[in-house]
Amino acid sequence: MDNFIPNIPVYLILIFTIITFLQSGLDKLFNWSGNYEWLTGHFKGTFMGGMVSLLLGIILVLEIIVGFAALAGIFTLYANNDPSLALWAFSLAAITLLMLLFGQRVANDYAGAFTIVGYFMVIIFGIFLITA
Repeated sequence: MDNFIPNIPVYLILIFTIITFLQSGLDKLFNWSGNYEWLTGHFKGTFMGGMVSLLLGIILVLEIIVGFAALAGIFTLYANNDPSLALWAFSLAAITLLMLLFGQRVANDYAGAFTIVGYFMVIIFGIFLITA
């Protein structure tokens, strides 16, 4: 319990990560056809247009992994004062967000790319808190 109060910002960012990534991954899983249809139009005319199914699957898996890693990170940070799983979750989240950012830039969706920047900043701040 001694480590709880000093780590409250990290716990909150981990919860943010769980909500953001797990919800997004589950949405892709349970609404595959809607996501696939939207993304097919989004990437039409780009080199990614023919890879939507593969890329959607990769992002889905990464988002689910990030969500569960963040959940595990909460427990290991609290129980053992070990931030390593939280750091892995944040790092994988940052990589996933960079992939999403790349896709938005390829699709010339600059507003969508800008939205990802906010998520990225939160995750980078989580990494900073753990590694500082």
